[in-house]
Amino acid sequence: MQLAGNPQDVVVPPVEGVAGGGTAYGWNDGGTHGLNVKGPIDPTEIPTKDLVHVWCMPNTANVGPQDMPRHLEPINLLAARNERESVQIAIRPKVSWGGSSVAGTVQIQCSDLCSTSGDRLIVGQSLLLRRVVPILGVPDALVPVDLPVSQINLFPGETTALWISIDVPSSQPPGQYEGEIVITAIKSDAESPVQSISKVEKHQLYRDLKGCLDIVEPIDGKPLDEVVERVKSTTTSLRRILLSPSFSEFFSDNGPVDVMDEDAISSLSLRMKLNLTVWEFVLPETPSLPAVFGVSSSHTLNVKQISDTVIEDRFGVQQGTAEWYEALDQHFKWLLQYRISPYFCKWADGMRVLTYTSPWPADHPKSDEYFSDPRLAAYAVPYKQVVSGNNSAEDYLQKQVEILRTKNHWRKAYFYLWDEPLNLEQYDSVRNMASEIHAYAPDARILTTYYCGPNDAPLAPTPFDAFVKVPSFLRPHNQIYCTSEWVLGNQEDLVKDIIAELQPENGEEWWTYVCMGPSDPHPNWHLGMRGTQHRAVMWRVWKEGGTGFLYWGANCYEKATVASAEIKFRHGLPPGDGVLYYPGEVFSTSHQPVASLRLERILNGLQDTEYLRLYASRYGRDESIALLERMGVYFGPERYTFEHMPIDAMRGQIFNACRS
Repeated sequence: MQLAGNPQDVVVPPVEGVAGGGTAYGWNDGGTHGLNVKGPIDPTEIPTKDLVHVWCMPNTANVGPQDMPRHLEPINLLAARNERESVQIAIRPKVSWGGSSVAGTVQIQCSDLCSTSGDRLIVGQSLLLRRVVPILGVPDALVPVDLPVSQINLFPGETTALWISIDVPSSQPPGQYEGEIVITAIKSDAESPVQSISKVEKHQLYRDLKGCLDIVEPIDGKPLDEVVERVKSTTTSLRRILLSPSFSEFFSDNGPVDVMDEDAISSLSLRMKLNLTVWEFVLPETPSLPAVFGVSSSHTLNVKQISDTVIEDRFGVQQGTAEWYEALDQHFKWLLQYRISPYFCKWADGMRVLTYTSPWPADHPKSDEYFSDPRLAAYAVPYKQVVSGNNSAEDYLQKQVEILRTKNHWRKAYFYLWDEPLNLEQYDSVRNMASEIHAYAPDARILTTYYCGPNDAPLAPTPFDAFVKVPSFLRPHNQIYCTSEWVLGNQEDLVKDIIAELQPENGEEWWTYVCMGPSDPHPNWHLGMRGTQHRAVMWRVWKEGGTGFLYWGANCYEKATVASAEIKFRHGLPPGDGVLYYPGEVFSTSHQPVASLRLERILNGLQDTEYLRLYASRYGRDESIALLERMGVYFGPERYTFEHMPIDAMRGQIFNACRS
């Protein structure tokens, strides 16, 4: 995010005409009582703790603008290796020391997390900082801010939340890691180091750095001794640049200093300790639970009479062009960090879907790269060509299947052909397409989402009984039966009836999904639901025994033809349904997607299932479910914790019980 040189003043994007967040409500935080100052407040002469409230909140908390202060305590986190753990910092001004529109500006500095043995988790790599921005007035978008130092504007009577994420690499040595976050109130007109550099100095820096690039870029095919000389020359130039007056503030007599040690800045600062325990367990690189999420890549009208907002429309790229492939590639790689297995989708009439994880043909190197990626748990194979070509649809399908079946990753493959068939004609279409696929690959897995049996050919006397009988109706054409959680309501005992109809010995699986429903208080990912409600979606999957999960869309906001256009949720759907991240261009000049707070909680839930799987491997699945209940985390779709403490207690219990 390129906001260097300016205070981190994130503008809340327009969402359906609603700015969100509000300002100046309840501005009653006490004025300057107790400060004993006359005239304007100078933050360089007053301890920051006297100017702002600062406190910590767990990642399941929805910290809104009107949240009131709490007691500040050190942050203590627990994480496995290959896990992301997060926490929030809330800041609320006690008084105003800024201009007319802001209460004041604070500078946020983050240090590396260091262990006693000298191992580090580095800021900007393992430690990320994002600002929580309201969407429709609800905290949701996580907008990146500069690291290791950033400036944030605070507004009168408003609480600002920052989201800190720590990614622990798989190879990170276990142990206790410590760092700190320093918050310093500064003058609103204080210039950053970048602002203090003149245009002439900037131009010289640009020329010097470009010169370094010109030296090292043309080394392909050069003799080794020439490459060495070029690298030495570049090293000398870079050292000269770093020792130039432009960077003098970062040096002492002994060389560069850590910005966290600058006493001149931190003497009045508020320091927060951040402690992290990294334990021996490594979350598997390949997620144990396939979570396949749709990314809309083309549009048409479906039966809901709504138009998909798509990558082509919003980013102005045409299907099949280099820019289109690049855009899909970016989305695919970005979503992998959330333990999600993305698939792109095109919707057609009658809820027919063309789904594909790779836009390239099966024999393209990029497809093999995608499907072999160990972070990918499952991939969708298209039933017909994604981009028009010379082959007929039949030839295409046969050739793709023949290629993929020779690969080790074929076990990850599935075909998703139809979304929620409703009548006999649609169910027959699924069976006919599946028959064609199985003619080429008898071991292919067909996935079908459904919430009812065919409404014009009742399979049983009651709707739920007909729903349960769908496997016997689709067999042997379907292998993954993906059912709506909405159908179950709060009757988890009905899961036994569903599972009893399946034949796991013949490779049949039971997956679940949420879409529109179920609604509050059941677990789902709608905007405004409580944080534990978002996280509980995966607790429910674990307890019920699902072996996979599907979500229909992660970027299905309304149609737009400009990347930075206002975000509009689809009318007729619960706010946030089908939208788990936002285009980065809405918030800044960055092209990186902006995660929702809900997407982070989905990751948390998926990581929880890995913890529970580890516990089950030692003590049995039944005991893992008993642990969920014993720790007060999850009992059922209407009974789960509203507080964060039971979650940490459960994770700690698993940590202690499974230590190697």
